[in-house]
Amino acid sequence: MKIVPIASDSLGIRSMATYIETKDCKILIDPSAALGPKRYGLPPHKEEQEVLFKTKLKIAELAEQCNILTISHYHYDHYDPNEVFYKGKKVFAKDIAKDINKSQKQRGADFKNTIENICDLEYCDDSTHQIQDTTITFSPPFFHGPENVRLGYVIMTTIDDGKKRITHSSDVQGPVTTSAKDYILDQKPDILIMDGPPSIFLGWKFSKQNLQDASDNLVEIIKTLGCQVILDHHLLRDLKYLDVFSEPYNAGKEKVKTFAEYLGKENNTLEAHRKELWSN
Repeated sequence: MKIVPIASDSLGIRSMATYIETKDCKILIDPSAALGPKRYGLPPHKEEQEVLFKTKLKIAELAEQCNILTISHYHYDHYDPNEVFYKGKKVFAKDIAKDINKSQKQRGADFKNTIENICDLEYCDDSTHQIQDTTITFSPPFFHGPENVRLGYVIMTTIDDGKKRITHSSDVQGPVTTSAKDYILDQKPDILIMDGPPSIFLGWKFSKQNLQDASDNLVEIIKTLGCQVILDHHLLRDLKYLDVFSEPYNAGKEKVKTFAEYLGKENNTLEAHRKELWSN
C-alpha cells in the first residue's frame, strides 16, 4: 500500500486530502483544500493563496489518475463542488438524507445535482466495499467534534489491502467522543490519519473537557494499538499545539507525525502564522 498525505494545515492549507494506492485501486480521500477566511481578524495572505492554487492543481492532477474519490462531509476543505475531476469516477460520499445538518444537506443536494450524471455516485455511510483484495470500509456517521455539535456529522474511511490497514478520521477532532474512539479501536489500523482538536477555540467552541477527552482518547488508541498516527488539520492552527496536546505526543513519541513530518518536510503552518505574514 502506498500512502501519500497530499494537503493539510502543516503543509500550509486547510485540508486532509490523502492519496492511497493498492495493487487494486487508486483512492483520493477528501480531494479538496481551502483557506480560513479570517484569522486574527486578517484575510488569507498572498503566500497562503499561492499554496492553495498549487495544492488545487496537485489534487486535480491526482484525482484524474484515481478511479475512486471519497467525500467524508460537505465542508469545502474536504470537497470542492466546482471541480470537474469527478467525471467518470466512482465517488463514495456522505449520505445527504440522514445524520446531516441543514447546511451540509443543502450543499450535498446541490453537489448531487451537479455530478450524479457524470460519475458513479454512491452514498456510503456504514458500508463495506470489496475491490479484489482491497477492502474499503466507511464508518457510520460520527459527530464533527463534540457530542451534538452544530457542525453535523462525518464518516471515517478504512482501507485494508491485506498487508496494511489505514483509517482516515475526517473531522472527529481528536477523537473527542468515546464512540469515535471505540470505532477506531475496532478498526485496528496500522496507520491512523487523525485530525487533532481545534484548540484555538478553547473556552469558546471547544471546552477544556473536550480537549482532555480528545487527549485521553488518542492516548488510549496509541497505547492499545501501537499504531502510527499522522496527526494534523485543526490542531496545527494553534501555535502552541505541542504544549496544549502534549500527552499523545508523549505516548506515541516518534510514531506521531504531521503530514509534513511524515513526508520528511518541515511544518509550514501558514494560517497560524498569518499575523506574522501580514506584518512582514
